[in-house]
Amino acid sequence: MNRVRVLLADDHAILRSGLRLLLEREPDMAVAGEATDGREAVDWMAREGADVVVMDVGMPGLNGIEATGQIVRRYPQAGVVMLSMHSDETYVLRCLRAGARGYVLKESAEHELIAAIRAVRAGKSFFSPKVTRLLQQEHVERIRCAGGEDSYDLLTEREREILQRIAEGSSNKEVAGRLCLSVHTVETHRKNILEKLNLHGPADLILYAVRKGIVV
Repeated sequence: MNRVRVLLADDHAILRSGLRLLLEREPDMAVAGEATDGREAVDWMAREGADVVVMDVGMPGLNGIEATGQIVRRYPQAGVVMLSMHSDETYVLRCLRAGARGYVLKESAEHELIAAIRAVRAGKSFFSPKVTRLLQQEHVERIRCAGGEDSYDLLTEREREILQRIAEGSSNKEVAGRLCLSVHTVETHRKNILEKLNLHGPADLILYAVRKGIVV
């Protein structure tokens, strides 16, 4: 039996040990090696190679997303499964754009990682159910089609300006006065902003702006 050779890339030794134990229970898998950051993962692939790389998203030095991009470009026959605690659109879309074919949340790795490795090795994709639901949302599909990394990329320059002013506490009338627009136009922009960002009201909009660093 030709076992799937898996490279484990994560900066936490305890997690790597747990993943190794998980994989070594499978008769069709073998841990080819371990890497503590993205640079080590890229270097390992150059020296030894592996069929599938299980890649942590956030690592020091070269992060998992950048490392994935380099590995996929240089070794297209290898598959990458991202392992992450993040289930928001920004991380998922960046990983997919880098070339990852799997995205497994750390909270469910024990139950999903083996299936993800087998799927990716077979040339298929695998996503944790929560990530699949995210990708099925209409606003995320629009982001993917537009080539953006998150909802903010969908906004026009005018919408971004209005978003900031609203988040800073300006009313529709005040925004209209400052930008020489009609109140109706500002209201239309505001509605479009909420729709594009998949937000549901002023409070959500302000929280989004704070999270994105648009306002402090």
